[in-house]
Amino acid sequence: MAFQIEYENKDEIIIYPKGELDVFTTPELKKEVLDIYNKDKKDIVIDGTGLEYVDSTGLGALMYILNEIKKDEHIIYIQNMKPTIKKLFTITKLDQIFKMRGED
Repeated sequence: MAFQIEYENKDEIIIYPKGELDVFTTPELKKEVLDIYNKDKKDIVIDGTGLEYVDSTGLGALMYILNEIKKDEHIIYIQNMKPTIKKLFTITKLDQIFKMRGED
């Protein structure tokens, strides 16, 4: 599956990455998400329903985006991550930095 990004612009910008978020696809994610954000600055939701895999560079890309939008006092919500990906956020303690939605 090729990496794709779809989005909806509602009260928040909802990003739907699909495929694998890794060293090869993170530059595309950073560029596209920030391009979308810069057109209409508001909070971002990363919906992981279509994500199959995230590596450390993917987590780094999300941190980079978060740091950029924090300059405008916006935040990133993370939702609908598969258990294996959610575990990465927990292990790295990024679940304390990002706002996790749909958690027990």
